[in-house]
Amino acid sequence: MKIDWPAPVREYVSRAFMADNAIPGIDAAAVSAKLKAVITDAAERECLHTLDWPTYPLPQQIIQMEKANAAGANMATQTWANVAAIAHNGVQSSPPLKRKSLDTDMTDAANTKLPPWRQKKPGAGLADRIDKDQVERTEKRQKKVKDFRSTAPPSKLSDLEKRRQRFENGTSSPKSPYFSSSRDDSPMPDANDGPVVGTCQKLEKNYFRLTAPPKPETVRPLPILREALQLVIKKWAQEHHYGYTCDQFKSMRQDLTVQHIKNDFTVRVYETHARVALEQGDLGEYNQCQTQLRALYKQKLGGHPEEFVAYRILYFIHTCNRTSLNDVLADLTPADKQHEAVKHALDVRSSLATGNYHRFFRLFNDCPNMGGYLMDKFIDRERLAAMASICKSYKPDVKVSFLTSELAFDDDQQCAQFLCENGGEALFENKDDGLRYLTGKAGLIFETAKQKAFRGVDIKAIIFGSLSRRKAIQPASLPPRMKRGKTVGSKRYELPNGARKMA
Repeated sequence: MKIDWPAPVREYVSRAFMADNAIPGIDAAAVSAKLKAVITDAAERECLHTLDWPTYPLPQQIIQMEKANAAGANMATQTWANVAAIAHNGVQSSPPLKRKSLDTDMTDAANTKLPPWRQKKPGAGLADRIDKDQVERTEKRQKKVKDFRSTAPPSKLSDLEKRRQRFENGTSSPKSPYFSSSRDDSPMPDANDGPVVGTCQKLEKNYFRLTAPPKPETVRPLPILREALQLVIKKWAQEHHYGYTCDQFKSMRQDLTVQHIKNDFTVRVYETHARVALEQGDLGEYNQCQTQLRALYKQKLGGHPEEFVAYRILYFIHTCNRTSLNDVLADLTPADKQHEAVKHALDVRSSLATGNYHRFFRLFNDCPNMGGYLMDKFIDRERLAAMASICKSYKPDVKVSFLTSELAFDDDQQCAQFLCENGGEALFENKDDGLRYLTGKAGLIFETAKQKAFRGVDIKAIIFGSLSRRKAIQPASLPPRMKRGKTVGSKRYELPNGARKMA
């Protein structure tokens, strides 16, 4: 199981270790460490598929710039400007001119007057030709704009003017010269500016991405946000309208961000939003909340860090991200491993690593908190792997009721439907002791299905979520697990501040 990295990322890693790109004084260990940091940062910011990797600076180039930055504080602005120019334009800004020696100045003064055959003719140099071409292109562009303004209808001209004003008035900038993401919360105000002090008294407010510094009258203060959270929780428990609920949570997160509020209430907002997103299968929104919670937990602001560590383990099992999973396991303390949810997640990982599908499906039926929603994402994949093993071990056939029990289905009908959907509809046989399945003939079918399921996980689909935040989700379209009468309200869905006990 491994991550299917994008091709530009793999090419970027190859270029980083090419001998032609080596820089004297920077060893391979430093390059490897910086390369890991760059790719990890891009993955956490969800820019693996959007970043321009062919023009992105190599790790050794970034290290070289950092060394130059450390040599003098006055060079910091120029260094980051060079990095930003490489990342966005693929062209490094010209290096600072070297100081000429006294001998060079004297030589230049002596050779000021050149012979005729060595003097350049006007327009013959490369720079002159480039300037001439640029002037011609500028003139053509201005002519096109002039022709358009003279022939376009008034509606087109007003749209063009609005677009120009929008770009002139936009003052937000990404927090880093490397990355920008349209999925982030509202941009953080400049560190030099003080936090906004909100004065808005509305409990409900729609979310809009900021394109300018927020006004105090549009931002809700902390007491109003506490009341707004209780209102959203109450409406979610009554109506289960995910589009509205997610929009309100993002609006609250935006108000907390622009006011620089980081406390136990901030943790509660992100935790509650993450649980609601898990219940609706929106892994993109859940992943955003999980990323922010990691930073908040490091500041010891309260919350339920062990519960969300367990979710992270199950999430990385779903995405087959072995590297990130090992990082999480390395950070666990002995106290964390004794927590019920973390211990369950570690048992799930252990059962899959050892191929113990019987234990895995028992753990699936006894999952604490909301881990079952994450396990639902990869349960069918593990059922295919289990069926591939069963077809090798049980021949020539087995009872369908045995498969129902082993694969954690609710009844034989669901089990039979699963087998039919994966190409085994012609392998059922009625006998005296009941319906049986011909496992001896189904081995190749499920081995092929298993390889296809484990071939790769669509990370992009996970990032952007399987459900649209803007689409209203009605109770009739909830996931099948929420419709089961025997599971709703059980321990599996009872949380400290979860969806069933929010109010």
